[in-house]
Amino acid sequence: MRELAEKWSAVPDWETASIEVRDTKIVTLTGLSQLLVSGDLGAWARASGIAGDSSGASSVVMGDRYAVRIGRDRLLAVSAKPFEISAGWHEHGFAVSVIDAGLHVLEIGGPQAPEILARATTLDPNGSSASAAILFAGVNAFVYRHGNAERLRVHADRGLAPYLWQWFEQVCS
Repeated sequence: MRELAEKWSAVPDWETASIEVRDTKIVTLTGLSQLLVSGDLGAWARASGIAGDSSGASSVVMGDRYAVRIGRDRLLAVSAKPFEISAGWHEHGFAVSVIDAGLHVLEIGGPQAPEILARATTLDPNGSSASAAILFAGVNAFVYRHGNAERLRVHADRGLAPYLWQWFEQVCS
């Protein structure tokens, strides 16, 4: 029987993997709680205390708990600590799905981050976007700035993280 695993790149050790180029560093972030919220986002904001109405791909979000807009009635809520709100349908008109294990989070920090964004997308790094859901290096991802304009966070399907890592290695070499 053929060994199909030989065709695939080895998965990096995400705990220690990093790429550094000209004062810019790319690492994996672990331990973040991630929720997909759909429905009445105003009701979500009132119930959770976290709004995400104007946070798109060019927005800078702050803090350990925030939300970014990924659709007309959908957002990605992210927190360094577990959320108190339960998964499922809420009578106020929104649904919450836990997607911690489904999305891998990569962080690009440093002065080259806007250049990497420009190479990965058709998005103007200095423009604005209503949604953080974009095509990034050929992969559907949620991309936004965190803390400042030189720090990007990319949430992509976990199975595509090794591909993105390889893409970063090629672009940064």
